Amino acid sequence: MNNRFPTDRVVYFSDAIFAIAITLLVLEIKLPSWEEVREHGIDGVLARRIPNFMGYLISFFVTALFWKAHLNSCKYIKKEVDGAFLWLNLWLLLFVVLMPFSTALYSNYPGSNQAFLFYCGNVAAIGILMSLFIRRIVRTEGLEQLMGRTVARWMVQRSLVVAGVFLLSGALVFVSVWVSRYTFLLIFVIHAWGDRRIKRSQRLASESAPPAEA
Repeated sequence: MNNRFPTDRVVYFSDAIFAIAITLLVLEIKLPSWEEVREHGIDGVLARRIPNFMGYLISFFVTALFWKAHLNSCKYIKKEVDGAFLWLNLWLLLFVVLMPFSTALYSNYPGSNQAFLFYCGNVAAIGILMSLFIRRIVRTEGLEQLMGRTVARWMVQRSLVVAGVFLLSGALVFVSVWVSRYTFLLIFVIHAWGDRRIKRSQRLASESAPPAEA
């Protein structure tokens, strides 16, 4: 029995799931009824939906980060994938598909810590599974030898940063609700710092390398 599957089919299917999930995010921002518009006006309706727009923006960029990581790692796959890899990818997509629901739950009940914890758990699950997904590619494709251990490990750690920050956000609910809602900004700070560190180490390595012989 051949337990190998075409890589392109896995990637195309995954891209479609990411595209659907990220599109469904905006559909959770419900259009107002005529009665609501007459009562509050367009300005009032938009103001009442600020939590929904905030949830949409945060989830859009977080989901985009995961899609970019998935896309970037899959380009290194040079052969067919096995069943274990396929199931790991499906578990990852299971939680990606859940993002529109968890976003809507949190956005419609912004004051609920339980809704926020559910959302944080959803994002953290994607981050952990994405790191396992990338780690498998790093191992099976020998990326540590291809691009260097530091760069290959940072590919894995980027997704763990997202998971760690949202787990921290969930924990901070019991300390400061306000701080917990904005902790996600640390993701972009840590990613920017890590990317700069990798580029600097690569530049130093290239500068210290002996010149090629003519």
